[in-house]
Amino acid sequence: MGFWDQLRARTSELNDQLQVKTAQFKNKEFANGAMAMCALVAAADGSIDPTERQKTAALIMSNQSLSVFDADDLRQKFDWFCDKLNGDFDFGKVEATATIGKLKSKPEQARAVVQIGIIIGGADGSFDQYEKAAVKDVCFAVGIDPSEFDL
Repeated sequence: MGFWDQLRARTSELNDQLQVKTAQFKNKEFANGAMAMCALVAAADGSIDPTERQKTAALIMSNQSLSVFDADDLRQKFDWFCDKLNGDFDFGKVEATATIGKLKSKPEQARAVVQIGIIIGGADGSFDQYEKAAVKDVCFAVGIDPSEFDL
């Protein structure tokens, strides 16, 4: 199986697992962590261009695993994190990572947020080195071994 087929299969598998888990994790901390993760992946290369931001927002809104949350709330939180990252990337990264870090004491929720990052990163068929690094940094922030996700 080729690399892209493996990535697509892995993304599909993660998405199926998330659909079950997110219904259990329907809380503000998880939603905030998920949107912080999405913004970090979108900004992984150091900036978020408007097209990338719009594409990521569309992926968030269409993602079945996030459908348990109010779409407008998710969009507002995603935009808030994107604005922070665009305004001052380093500070925004610290703030987004700290938000996700609040899930460290909830390992199942932390894993689900990491899975969301992988799904968003691989949704365009290319999970690039910057996106992998962003997800890997989050793994360290929540105390998860990145090798658990082949990072």
